[in-house]
Amino acid sequence: MALRCVIIAQGAMGSAIGARLVAAGHQIFTVLEGRSPASQARAQQAGMQPIAMSQIANCDLFLSILPPSEALPLAQSVAPILQQALTKPIYVDANAVSPRTMQAIANCLGSAGGDLVDAGIIGGPPKQESSPAIYLSGARAEEVRARLDSNLDFRLLSGPIGAASALKMSYAGLTKGFQGLGAAMLSAAKQAGAGEALLAQLAQSQPDFLAYFRPQVPAMFPKAYRFVGEMEEIAAFLKDSGDTSAADIYLGLAKLFADFANEQPETEDRVTALSTLLT
Repeated sequence: MALRCVIIAQGAMGSAIGARLVAAGHQIFTVLEGRSPASQARAQQAGMQPIAMSQIANCDLFLSILPPSEALPLAQSVAPILQQALTKPIYVDANAVSPRTMQAIANCLGSAGGDLVDAGIIGGPPKQESSPAIYLSGARAEEVRARLDSNLDFRLLSGPIGAASALKMSYAGLTKGFQGLGAAMLSAAKQAGAGEALLAQLAQSQPDFLAYFRPQVPAMFPKAYRFVGEMEEIAAFLKDSGDTSAADIYLGLAKLFADFANEQPETEDRVTALSTLLT
């Protein structure tokens, strides 16, 4: 059965998921007011139709796919609209946020009578026949997967709200954390004149590390600004688990990614040096 679904926003992930759902026969809407020409072009290419924010309650599902810092503010802006609606879409939050933030979103929507499904996306935007793994948790998670019935890889978790977010935090903490550690140590070695020697030693004793760093570190640079908020959410996740020392590691990584993203002169030099070293 075709659904009417709103996706906010129209970034690489949101537009690609939108296109996949359009191909599955669903009507996909998005709010384009105030969005950049690039976002509007991605939405049009994906087959997403424009809708006013005030009309979102007329749909069946609402998918939030945003940078972590925008997840709770979006829910807060949607809550008053849901409060006034007789029928309310299921709100699926697919952002890289901690279980604490996800629970705050659940509380916000719950006060408006809305139902939340926690979603954690692991992997890049869907391309051709591939799909990221989209983990779902919460009371209506199975309903969301069944109703979308698309060629996306939805996976159910038995836990409550926060379970999918915890998985996302744990996975990203390992993968993106490893990217950050690699960039930091390779940069320090390069600046000290030991960059080539470090690569040679990795090739000899840790070839899997080197095979990961070569594509992943250069690929991180244009996306580093998106990793900052995610590292902060991972730090909050660890702090809530009682591991303050580990949380500090990820706060440090957030600062590292911010340095790469800010394009300061010394950071540009590091980006160029590391990209050259790893190619």
